[in-house]
Amino acid sequence: MTTTETGLPAAPRVGEKLGRYAVERVEALPEMQGTLVLLRHELGARHAHVIRDDENSAFGVTFPTVPKDSTGVAHILEHIVLMGSQRYPVPDPFFGMIPRSLSTFMNAMTSNDWTTYPFSTRNEKDYFNLLGVYLDAAFFPLMRYESFRQDGHRFEYATPDDPTSELKLQGVVYNEMKGAMATPGSVLWRAFGKALFPDLTYANNSGGSPNEIPGLTYENLRAFHAAHYHPGNAYFYTYGKLPLARILDTIEAHVMGRFSAQTLDVSIPDQPPFAAPRQERVTYASSDLERGSQVLLGWKLGLTGDPDANLRWSVLSDVLLGNPAAPLTRPLIESGLGSALADLSGYRDSFREGAFAAGLKGLPLGKVQEVETLVLDTLRAIVSQGIPAELIESSLHQFEIAQKEVSNAGYPYALGVMFRLLTPWLYGGDPVTGLRLDAELERLRADLAQGRVFEDMIQRELLDNPHRVTLELAPDPELAARAEADEKALVQRLSADFTDDDRRRIVAESLRLQELQAQDSDPNLLPTLELTDVPARVPRVPYSATQEGRATVGRVGQPTGGLTYLDVQVRLPEVPDDLLDTLPLYAFAVTRSGAAGQDYLELARRMEAVTGGVNASAGVGQRPDRLEPTRLTLSYGGKALARNGGALVTVLRDLIAEPQFTRERLEQLLKQRLAGMQASVVSSGNAYAERLAAAQVSASGALNERFGGLSALAGLKAIVEGEGGYDALLTRLNRIHALVLSGTPVLCLTATESDLDLDLSPITALFTAGEAVGQPRVQTAPRTPQARTTDSPVAFNAVAFQTVPYTHPDSPALLVLSRLLRSEYLLKEIREKGGAYGGGAGFDPREGVFTMSSYRDPNISRTYAVFRDARAFLDSDLGARELKEAVLGASKTLDPLTSPDTVGRLRFYGDQAGFTPEVQEAYRARLLAVTLDDLKRVMDEWLTPERAAYALVAGRDPNEDVRELGLTFEVQAV
Repeated sequence: MTTTETGLPAAPRVGEKLGRYAVERVEALPEMQGTLVLLRHELGARHAHVIRDDENSAFGVTFPTVPKDSTGVAHILEHIVLMGSQRYPVPDPFFGMIPRSLSTFMNAMTSNDWTTYPFSTRNEKDYFNLLGVYLDAAFFPLMRYESFRQDGHRFEYATPDDPTSELKLQGVVYNEMKGAMATPGSVLWRAFGKALFPDLTYANNSGGSPNEIPGLTYENLRAFHAAHYHPGNAYFYTYGKLPLARILDTIEAHVMGRFSAQTLDVSIPDQPPFAAPRQERVTYASSDLERGSQVLLGWKLGLTGDPDANLRWSVLSDVLLGNPAAPLTRPLIESGLGSALADLSGYRDSFREGAFAAGLKGLPLGKVQEVETLVLDTLRAIVSQGIPAELIESSLHQFEIAQKEVSNAGYPYALGVMFRLLTPWLYGGDPVTGLRLDAELERLRADLAQGRVFEDMIQRELLDNPHRVTLELAPDPELAARAEADEKALVQRLSADFTDDDRRRIVAESLRLQELQAQDSDPNLLPTLELTDVPARVPRVPYSATQEGRATVGRVGQPTGGLTYLDVQVRLPEVPDDLLDTLPLYAFAVTRSGAAGQDYLELARRMEAVTGGVNASAGVGQRPDRLEPTRLTLSYGGKALARNGGALVTVLRDLIAEPQFTRERLEQLLKQRLAGMQASVVSSGNAYAERLAAAQVSASGALNERFGGLSALAGLKAIVEGEGGYDALLTRLNRIHALVLSGTPVLCLTATESDLDLDLSPITALFTAGEAVGQPRVQTAPRTPQARTTDSPVAFNAVAFQTVPYTHPDSPALLVLSRLLRSEYLLKEIREKGGAYGGGAGFDPREGVFTMSSYRDPNISRTYAVFRDARAFLDSDLGARELKEAVLGASKTLDPLTSPDTVGRLRFYGDQAGFTPEVQEAYRARLLAVTLDDLKRVMDEWLTPERAAYALVAGRDPNEDVRELGLTFEVQAV
C-alpha cells in the first residue's frame, strides 16, 4: 500500500479488492483529519478502518447479541471466550496479556444488544500481538466447562470437599451481577429498557439477573457462541496509521479462512406502540425512605439509525437538560420535590429505537404523580412559550466543540470514534453519520431558520405520544434480606432432588476446578514484549514560562484543532483545619453558582454559549522527595473555541474573583452531591474502602478521605440534614474565597501557536497581595480497622500501607510489586478461586501508599487471609518471566496516553512540582533494574502486618467472620 505526503498509508479506492475484502466506500473526515474506509468480506463481515495520524492504534470486533432471557448468556460468554482459545490454551489469556503488553486500553463489554472486544496501543508489535489473541479468543475459544463454572455459576459447598457443609451458589458473573443489581442506577436502567420495550430483547437483563443466571446451561452457552460469533455477524473496527492490508491479512489468516458462509437473523423489530401511557414500579435494596426514590418519565422515539432524528434529539436533549438554566432542568430542580435529575434523564441512543427521559431523584416515597405532572406541565409551557434562539445556538455551539475536539483525556479517542460509529452502523444506518454531521447540521439550521422545530418535536413525539412510561424506582429496606433468603430458597429448590451421587459430583467438580486453578500453564504460549520496548525517555514538550505579576504562566503550543484550553492552579496559603472539609464543596459549588453579578442561571447560559465547559477541583500537592502533602490547591479549568478564548478568560476570572453563593442554591447543589455520593458507594465501594484504609497511614490519604471519602459523605449528610448547616457553610465558603485571592497562581494555556498570545491579565492581575504557600498539617486517622455497612450483598475489602516517596530507591520496586501481586496472585486467589469480580494491588508513587483490595467480593475473612499471605507467595516459584511482566505492567502506569490538550499541561505542572523529565527518567531506569530479591526486601521492609491499615464496605458487620484473623473492625452505617 502506498503512502501519502504526510507519511500515512494511502486510502484504497472504492471497488478495489483487498484479498477477499471489497472496498465499498471511502470518506474524508476533515474534522478529525482522517479518512474512513468501509469494506465487506465475502463471508459478510463488515469492516470500518479510520486512517489517521495518531500514535495510538485501535481494534475492536463487535457482535450483535440479542438474548431471549435474563440468564446472562451474552455477558457470561464475554467472560468465557477470554479464558483460553485454540492457539492460546492458557487459563486466562486476556488477563495474561495485561502484564505482557503496553496497551493503552484492553477490555470487553456487553451492552443491551451487542458485545464488543476492543483494545488500543501505541506499540506496533504489541498491536499485532493483541490482535492475534483477541481474534483467537473471540472466534475460537475453548469454552471449558470449568471456565463456565468459575465465571458463570456453580454449586459449591462452603467447605468444597465436605458435602455436609452449606451449599452455595458461586461464580464471578453471578457475584458481579449481585453487586450491580444492588445499585439504583443499574436497577433503573434494566427497568427502563423493559418498561419501554417490553416485547423486545431489551426486556431482558443482558448482564444476567442473579435469580435467573443459574438457569443457563453450558450447552446453551456454546450454542449462543456458535450462532452469534461468526464473521457474518461481526463488525470489525481498526484505527490509526498501521497498514490496512497487513491488518486484513492477519484477520484473514487467523479467522476468515476457517469459516464458511452462515446467516443469522439478529434483527430487532419495532416495538409495537402503546395505546396509552403506562406506569411501572421497581424496587432496590435501600433503607433511605426519605430521599431514596426516583421517578422517571420515558418515551419511545424514532429509529436511532436515522441520522437526522438522532442529531435533533441529541441537540434538543442538551437544550432541555444540558445545564442548570435549561428550560426543563430548572423547573424540575427548583420545584424542591427532589434533589437532582433522575439517573437516565436525557436522550438515549442505546436501543434500536431512541428514548428520551426526564425526572427527579432524591425523592420521598409517593411522589409519582407530582413528578409526572411537573414534567408534562413544564414541557407544555416550553411548547407554548417557545425556546429562545440563543439556547439552541448555545447547544449547537457545544456540538461544534465536540466535533473539533480530539482528546484522550479519560478515554482513548481512537475507541471513542468506534463507539460513535457503532450506534448507526449496528442499527442499519450510515456509519459515516456517527462521525460527520455536516449535512444533518445544515438541514437542521435551515429548518430552524424557517420556524419552530424543537417545539413541534416536543409536542408530537412527547406530549402527543402515548408510548410513555412513568417509572418509579423505590427503596425497599427489606429487599436485601429477602434477596438473601430467596437465594437460599433457590439453592434449596434446585438441590431438593440431589442424590448422594449429585453431592459427590459437586465435590468432584469443585476439587477439579481447584486443581485446574492451581495448575501452571505454559506462559510462553502468549506473545509478549521485551523491556527494550519500554520507552526510556520522557517527552520534553516545549513550552514557554514567564512571570506575570505574582503568576507563573506556561504557554504550550499544540495542534488542538482550533480549541483553547486554560488551567489556573491556585496554591493556597495556610488553610485552617476547620476549612479543609469545605474545600471540595467550594470547588463543587463555585462553577455551579453565580458570579460577577450574574445568578447561577445567567452564568450557566453564558458558559454554555462561549465555552466547552469549565471545572474546578481541590487538590493535594506533592514533591518527589516527600510523603507529606506540600500544598493545597484549588484548580480552575476550561476550554473554548479559539474565537472565544477571551470570553473563557473572563468567565474564569469572574469565578475566581467574584463568586456568589446563596443559601438556596447551595441547598440544591449539596442535595445533588449527596445523592450522587450515596449512589456511588455500592458501585465504587473498593475506592471508598481504599481511602478509608489509606487515611490511617498517610497524611495525603487522610486529606483524600476528607475530600472525597466516606467521612466527606458523612459531613455532607450532616450539613444537608442538620440545623444551621448552610449558614455556617456560607461563612466558610467566604473565608476560602479570601484564601484563594491571596494564593499563588500558576496558569497553563494550551492552544495552537497562533492563539498563544491570549491576554491572561484579567486573571493574573487578581493576585496582588499574596501570602506564602501553606503546607497542610493533617493527622492520620487512628489505626483501627474500619467497616462501613450499606445495602450491598457483596463486600469491598482493602488494606493499605504507607511506604516511601517517589525519589526513594525502593519506590520503583514497590510499583513492580503491586503489578506482580495483582496479575500473579490476587487475580487468581480473589477472582478465580474466591469468586469476586475483581481483586488487585495498587501503588501510588507520588503519595507512597500501597493498597490491596477486592471488588464485589462474596468473601471477607478469606480475602483478608489472602492479603496476609501475599508475602508467602513471593517465596513461590517465581522467575524471570514474572518479573519482566511485572516491570512491563509497572512501566505502563508511568507512561499515560496523552493528547494535545493534556500533554503540555502534564509536562508544565510536572516541572513546576519537581517531577522533571530527569527525575522521571531516573525512576524508569531504577524500575528496569528491579530484581525479585528487591521485591521481597521491600515487602519485608514496608508491607508488614504491624504497618497495615484495614477497611471495608459491606452489607453486614464483618467481625464474626474475621475474628479468627485477629481483626476487630469498628463498624458504622454509611
